Amino acid sequence: MVFAHDTQAALVAAIELVNSAEAPDTLTDPAQLADFYRRHDYTGVHVGDDAELAAVRALRGPLRRLLTSDRATAVTLVNEILREHRAVPQLVRHGDVDYHVHAVPPEAALPVRIAVETAMAMIDVIRADDLSRLSVCADDVCEGLVLDLSRNRSRRYCSTACGNRNAVAAYRARRR
Repeated sequence: MVFAHDTQAALVAAIELVNSAEAPDTLTDPAQLADFYRRHDYTGVHVGDDAELAAVRALRGPLRRLLTSDRATAVTLVNEILREHRAVPQLVRHGDVDYHVHAVPPEAALPVRIAVETAMAMIDVIRADDLSRLSVCADDVCEGLVLDLSRNRSRRYCSTACGNRNAVAAYRARRR
């Protein structure tokens, strides 16, 4: 395991949220947000209305900036998020998940929880000086983000579709 479970979970969710803005947009209605909430095992408040959806969608740009920043900028952005939301780290245990860190209370709005959990995950990434695990997809026509948790740091594409498209293009180029 490269990072602690809660760090990996927060990073995976943040990457998916940021990539949901890529064409086609995959976060356009409250039902899709509810699915995102469930799939990523978020806890706490989830209103499920259009206002919450709009607030979560609004996080995509700032989170993209955080996840693609150099180390010094990432530190500044993490500190701003934690300060803005008055994050107070606490060890919690719920469901089948052993102790992990939450930094906002259960009644915090979902967009706040997402922002703070991503910032908390980035603390581990920054401290490990491992920002190279976050990158932009190697596909020339894609702007998706990649979280590389592989041992050999070989992940280059944000999805199987991008990887396959490039493998086919490379195959065709070799055949010429």
